[in-house]
Amino acid sequence: MPGYLLHIGATVMCMHAGQAQPTVPNPRVLVSNQPTVQQTNPYLIAGCSFVPPGGNGPCVTAQWITASTRIKSNGIPLLLQDSIAVCTPTGTGLNIVLTQLRVKGV
Repeated sequence: MPGYLLHIGATVMCMHAGQAQPTVPNPRVLVSNQPTVQQTNPYLIAGCSFVPPGGNGPCVTAQWITASTRIKSNGIPLLLQDSIAVCTPTGTGLNIVLTQLRVKGV
């Protein structure tokens, strides 16, 4: 099922409302005049409100485990609106709240 391509300006948050941003943009493919993001690039998370009693801390980074199966840049899959990520150290996911609505991929 097609999903919209994720770009640098997309609103992405951890499950605890922390803001997530990609560490490396992909300037080779632009959507809405903004760089896309490749699956191998981790996201940094700021402002995660999760303070567990066990002490493993709030979400700090996230790594994507699913991405586009057909759209690649430099041989690396691009992220889609329905891509899935896992946060470290909590093991929870990311929510893609808002992204561009012009370019879809599979």
